[in-house]
Amino acid sequence: MVTLPSQPHDHRAIAEGFGSDAARYDRARPQYPTALADEVLDGLSGRRVLDVGIGTGIAALPFLRAGCDVHGVEPDERMAEIARARGISVDIARFEEWDAPGRRFDAVISGQSWHWIEPVVGAQRAAAALVDGGRIALFWNAGDPPREIAAGFAEVYRSVETGLPFTPFASDASAAEGYGRFVDAAAEGLRAAGAFRTPRPLRITWSAHVTREAWLDQVPTSGGHDSIPPESLERLLQGMGSVIDRAGGAFEMAYTTVGLLAERAPRE
Repeated sequence: MVTLPSQPHDHRAIAEGFGSDAARYDRARPQYPTALADEVLDGLSGRRVLDVGIGTGIAALPFLRAGCDVHGVEPDERMAEIARARGISVDIARFEEWDAPGRRFDAVISGQSWHWIEPVVGAQRAAAALVDGGRIALFWNAGDPPREIAAGFAEVYRSVETGLPFTPFASDASAAEGYGRFVDAAAEGLRAAGAFRTPRPLRITWSAHVTREAWLDQVPTSGGHDSIPPESLERLLQGMGSVIDRAGGAFEMAYTTVGLLAERAPRE
């Protein structure tokens, strides 16, 4: 069984493996509510946004609809190609190694990707890219299916040799609580960088109706699932499909977009 290192950003194979099926990722992954962009942009004087780990541009969508000029940084060319098709400019680089000479942004955002970035170096890079008083917003979509669905999914994962170093849906804690360690690590990184005011929490609740087809399309885009042997992945999808069938063929996913916001302190 694969063993994850203590920090997600050290596990580059998973961090940079989402582009193995970029079209599926873009099609199947949940989007973000309009309220997210409203909260991140509130009070900012400009609309220049840097999206770190932009992927296919899913997190950028509400900001584009809000009239922002979005620029992305993404290590995977396969993912970036889809973002560019949306009219977004994208640099291919790991953010820890990226520079933006002469460019400053009003906001730095990162959706579902900051845990793959070394938090202190990432915070330093973000601080260098922001205008004084600009804002960083780091966020994740945390989804909780109904309890009986989650229990069924966990049992399927336990019955299939996936090679994953964890069992999804096995915890009684909410997904939002599970993402708390990412939020905490991000906050510590911002504090250690010494260039941001005190981070404050970001939390937006919403829901989505998820069909059997949509869920089985989304599962292979989850971290590490691209390395599951094909026969095991097929068994996993069949088992999860049966769980959803028993529930009537669809379910309501309770989403919480969790994260933090912080302002860039004035440069001395």
